[in-house]
Amino acid sequence: MPHLDKNLTKIPLPDANVWYAASFFTTETSDLYFKQLMEQVNWKQEKIKMFGKEILLPRLTAWYGDKSYTYSGLNNKPQPWLPVLLQIKEQVEAATGHKYNSVLLNHYQTGQNSMGWHSDDEPELGPEPNIASVSFGAERRFGFRHRHDKAQKNLYLLIKHGSLLLMQGPTQHNWQHAIPKTAQQTGSRINLTFRTIVG
Repeated sequence: MPHLDKNLTKIPLPDANVWYAASFFTTETSDLYFKQLMEQVNWKQEKIKMFGKEILLPRLTAWYGDKSYTYSGLNNKPQPWLPVLLQIKEQVEAATGHKYNSVLLNHYQTGQNSMGWHSDDEPELGPEPNIASVSFGAERRFGFRHRHDKAQKNLYLLIKHGSLLLMQGPTQHNWQHAIPKTAQQTGSRINLTFRTIVG
């Protein structure tokens, strides 16, 4: 088991291995990273096929790193690392004890931008994916629901500006996660999920 940063606290989820640090980056650093990511990332609104129809993803996305990645029928060709992404990656790797070769970025512009229930369990992520999720900007609720045990209650975390959430081990096999829509007035949020594409 890699050595984890002392600020990471284990989340009490059965059949999972999830850790969270609400203030992994200082407010000043988080503000700076948020501004740089807004300005420098090549954001796109991708289309996916659902029930035979093409629909726009309810958020903007970008894929950077060393490897291609396919999810929801989208084949993502990597863009070369930006200096700001490498800076964040280095700090995340030091905190989690894992190396990452790619990052998926999501930009939620309003509370109406969302992410449906899913698991990051694509074959190219390996048998027990290690996913480090960093968030900047507006706070949003992040939900977990068990894939097999319907008696298990959903758990919701309020994901803060400058936070780090680590999901590893059996988490993706047993749990789904989501960012639900909110009717509350909320500003922009940028999320980065660092991952290792194998093969």
